[in-house]
Amino acid sequence: MIILPAFSLAGCGVYSFTGANITAETISIQQFYNDAEGGPPDMPQTFTNKLKDYYLSNTNLGMVDEDGELQLEGSITGYRLTPIAPTASDNDVLGGNTSALTRLTITVQVTYVNTEDDQFNFENKSFSFYSDFDSDQNLTAIEATLLDEIFDQIILDIFNASVANCNF
Repeated sequence: MIILPAFSLAGCGVYSFTGANITAETISIQQFYNDAEGGPPDMPQTFTNKLKDYYLSNTNLGMVDEDGELQLEGSITGYRLTPIAPTASDNDVLGGNTSALTRLTITVQVTYVNTEDDQFNFENKSFSFYSDFDSDQNLTAIEATLLDEIFDQIILDIFNASVANCNF
């Protein structure tokens, strides 16, 4: 009776205590590319390495260079800074409004191939997340921290959509 509710709360196919429901033994993750305008030059390499580390840490899959039973590839397609939380200022020389917060949004497009069961494949699926920061902060000084936070969530979403078989 106690175990049955745990399975019903999983929400993503058959629950596995390792977090992944897979029978494959290998995965290949190709280098992601930056197709977005902006971002640091090492952003695609950082993302790819974090993605590989996450799969290696959370599955029993072996990493292979090519033709894994599971395959991931894609690109960073969006790097967008958007002013949010507008504020009015009497000291604004131009008489306009300023923004108290800025939002950095990253979008990654991913293709996933499961050679064992193609019902889980997806092509060019977009994953996006954002982080807000004070507009008076220097982006260069906090960019690495923001990217880590955003990448962590995007990688979790990719993981859930692929090996955990969640359809978000």
